[in-house]
Amino acid sequence: MGSKKHSKLQKVKGTELNESSQLLQDVRQIITETRAGVAATVNMGLTLLYWKVGDRIRHGVLLAARADYGAEIVATLSRQLVDEYGKGFGEKNLRRMIQFAEIFPEEQIVVTLSRQLSWSHFLALLPLDKPFQRDFYAEMCRVEGWSVRTLRQKN
Repeated sequence: MGSKKHSKLQKVKGTELNESSQLLQDVRQIITETRAGVAATVNMGLTLLYWKVGDRIRHGVLLAARADYGAEIVATLSRQLVDEYGKGFGEKNLRRMIQFAEIFPEEQIVVTLSRQLSWSHFLALLPLDKPFQRDFYAEMCRVEGWSVRTLRQKN
């Protein structure tokens, strides 16, 4: 009789271990999926922010001003933004944002692409001279899920 009790106890403990293991696995999956979703949302938001900043500077200042005056404004704006928001808004980065808005002038295209491409993907696409080349590589990143490393190796 003692062995039957012991056998039942082992089954109960084994079931508890399996349930505990499944619970841990489920919680890990929830955490991993949520983190990935949050990271994607943040990345998309930042990419759109950078496009909007570049577009605003491009339309509000550079298209209306002389080139040398526009360069001075970007440098001044950069110093002010760095003081308030950090080095991510340095002059070099502002110029990248402007270039981003020039190369991808339609916000809806940026919105669509930024769902699957990171800011780093866009930075890797900026130096490509030919629009069809940029479009091709952007589409390959989107469809094939290329990492930034893969994109840099391919182009």
